[in-house]
Amino acid sequence: MKKENNPLLKKWDTPYGIPPFDQIDAGHFMPAIKAAIEKANSEIEKIISNKSEPSFFNTIEALELAGKQLGLVALALFNLNSAETSKELQKVAAEASPVLTRFSNDISLNRALFEKVKHVYNSHEKKNLDEEQLTLLTDRYRSFRNGGAELSGDKRERFRKISEELSSLSVKFEENVLHETNDFELHLSEKKDLEGLPQGIIEAAAEEAQSRNKAGWVFTLHAPSYIPFMQYSKIRNLRQRMLEAYSSRCYKKNDFDNRKIVSRIVNLRLELANLLGFESYAEFVLEDRMAGSSEKVCSFLEELHKRAYPYALNDLKMVREFAKKKGHKGEIERWDWAYYSEWMKRELYAIDDETLRPYFELRKVEKAVFDLATALYDITFDELKDIKPYHKDVRVYEVKDSSGGHLAILMTDYHPREGKSGGAWMTAYREQYRDGEKDIRPIVSIVMNFSKATAGKPALLTHNELTTLLHEFGHALHGMLSKCTYESNSGTNVKRDFVELPSQIMENFAYEREWLGSWAKHYKTGEIIPDELIEKLKKLAVYNEGYACNRQLGFGFLDMAWHSIKQPVTEDIGEFEDKAGARTELFPRVEGASQSSAFGHLFSGGYAAGYYGYKWAEVLDADAYEKFRENGIFDRNTAMSFKKNILEKGGSADPSKLYRAFRGADPSIDALLKRSGFTE
Repeated sequence: MKKENNPLLKKWDTPYGIPPFDQIDAGHFMPAIKAAIEKANSEIEKIISNKSEPSFFNTIEALELAGKQLGLVALALFNLNSAETSKELQKVAAEASPVLTRFSNDISLNRALFEKVKHVYNSHEKKNLDEEQLTLLTDRYRSFRNGGAELSGDKRERFRKISEELSSLSVKFEENVLHETNDFELHLSEKKDLEGLPQGIIEAAAEEAQSRNKAGWVFTLHAPSYIPFMQYSKIRNLRQRMLEAYSSRCYKKNDFDNRKIVSRIVNLRLELANLLGFESYAEFVLEDRMAGSSEKVCSFLEELHKRAYPYALNDLKMVREFAKKKGHKGEIERWDWAYYSEWMKRELYAIDDETLRPYFELRKVEKAVFDLATALYDITFDELKDIKPYHKDVRVYEVKDSSGGHLAILMTDYHPREGKSGGAWMTAYREQYRDGEKDIRPIVSIVMNFSKATAGKPALLTHNELTTLLHEFGHALHGMLSKCTYESNSGTNVKRDFVELPSQIMENFAYEREWLGSWAKHYKTGEIIPDELIEKLKKLAVYNEGYACNRQLGFGFLDMAWHSIKQPVTEDIGEFEDKAGARTELFPRVEGASQSSAFGHLFSGGYAAGYYGYKWAEVLDADAYEKFRENGIFDRNTAMSFKKNILEKGGSADPSKLYRAFRGADPSIDALLKRSGFTE
C-alpha cells in the first residue's frame, strides 16, 4: 500500500485531530507502523549524530518529540483492539506488538544514545532545569537503565528477546480471555428457571437471545448479565454453573488456556529483572513507585489485612446465619455469596440494585457527572454530533475551559458488544503536550460495559455502575485537564500507585445527598431520590466492607506472590494461587477455577506488582476527600487546589510533593479505616 493512500500516515485533517475512524481498516496498521518506525528512527539518528555537546534540549527534549506519529498509530491500534476488535485486528495487534517492542528495545539498547542521555544526567546542567524537565530527565535515564542500556553481549540480546516475547504473550492472553468470555452462554427456555431475576434483567436476556436467533433467554459472562444473575437467581445449580464458567475462563486445557502463558510471563519477568540486577520483578517495578519496595507494599497490605480480616469473618458469619435462617442447608459456597448477601442487604436496608436503578438513567447520570465537573473545575461539555466515532454507540464531546476555549475531546462508550473487552477503562488517542508555543490538547475515551436500553426501559445503572462511571471519569479529568510540557509526564502518566487518586476520589460523590439530590430522578415518576434511600446508601457503603476489602487484598497478595518469586515457577498456577491466597480465602476452592488465568490487570493490563495501588490510592482518596468534607464538597477553592496541584500536574513532579501541596500534610490511613468502618 502506498503511503499516500494510508489514512494513518496522512495528516489527520479531521476536527480536533480525531483519528479518521471511518477511513481506517485493519490492513492500514502494519504499513503505517513500519513507515512511522522508519520516520522515528530517522529522528533518533539525528539526535545521535548531533556533534554538539549533549544537552537537555538536543537530547532529552529531542528524544521526547521523536516518534510522535508512531505513538498516535499505536494508540489507535491498541485502543480499537480493546474497544472494537475483530479477528483481523487481533491478528494485526499480535503482529505489531513484537515489532513495537523491538523498536522500543532498539532505542533503550542503543549505547550511543544512552551515553548522550547519561552525559546530560551527570552534567551540571541539571541544576538549571525546572522541576518538570528534571523529572523527565530522571525518568528517561531510569527508563534507559531499566531498558537494558547497560547490558552487553548475550545479556543484551536475551533482554531483547524476553521483551518481545512478553509483548506477544500479553496480547495472546487478552485475546484468550475475550474469546472465553464471549464463548459461553447460559440459554434458558423454561420460565421457572428465571425465578428471582428482576424484570429488566429478564428483558435484556430475551433481547440477547433474539440477537442470537434463539428462543427464550440468554445470559452471558459479561458483567451486566453475569453480576445480576449471581445476585438474584434463586436456582442454585444455575448460579453454580455461571460461577464455574466465569472462574474457569482460560483454565480448561483447550486452545484458549492461559496457564502456560501465565507461568511463562512471570518466569520471563523474573529473568528480565535478574538481568537488570534485581532479585525479583516486584523490586524492579517498585523502584519507580511511591511505595518504593516490596517490603513497604507487603507491610501495607498486611496492615490493612490485619484490620479488615476480623470484619471479613464477621461479614461471612452474618451471611451464613442469614442463609440458614432462610432455609439453606449446609455451608454456603462461593456461588451462594452474592445471592444471600444481596438478599440480606434487601432485608436489612430495604434497598438493592433494582430499587436504585430507576433513579440512575444513564443519560441523566452522564449529564450529572458533566455538571459536577463544571461545578468543581469550571469546564463544560458540548456534544459533537457530526464526528464519526469508531462505533455507533460512541458519543463525542468537546470539553471547554472557563473562557470557552478548547480543552479536550471526550468519547464515551458505555455498552458491551462482542468486539469489546470486559471491564471499564479510560484511555487516550492523543495525550496532552506542548509543541513549542502550541498546546496540543488530548483526545480521551472512557469505555464501560453497562446494560443497554431495552424495548421497555432506558439504560439504567446500578449504584455500583454509577461509581464506576465516576471512577473512569476521574481518570478522564486527569487526562483532559493536564497542563504539562512533555507528553511523558502529562495526564495519567504518573507513578502507578498514584494514578488511582483522581479516579477514586470521584467515587465519593456517589454517596453525597447534595449531589444525588440535585439530579437523581425516577425515570418514570420524576421523583427525586428520597433522602431515606441516600442514607441507606451511606450505610451500604460499609455493608460487607470487611469481605470486599479482604477480597481486594487477596488480589494484591496474589499479585505480589507472582512477582516476588526469586526462582522460576514450575507448579500449576492453581496450586500457586492456593498458597498465595490462603490468608484471605473464605471459601473452599472451586474445582477447575483460576483467578490468574483471566486476571487481565496483571498479565495484559500493566498492573503487575501494582495491584496494591488500588488500596494505596484509597488511603490517598479518603484522606484527600476529607478536605472536601471540611470545606464543602462543592467548594471551588478546594476543587481548584486539587486541579492545580494534582490534575494539571500529571507526573511532572514527585507525587508525594504534589499531594502535600494539596493536602498540607502526608496522607494518613485513619480516614480510610473510618470510611470502611474498621474503627470499632
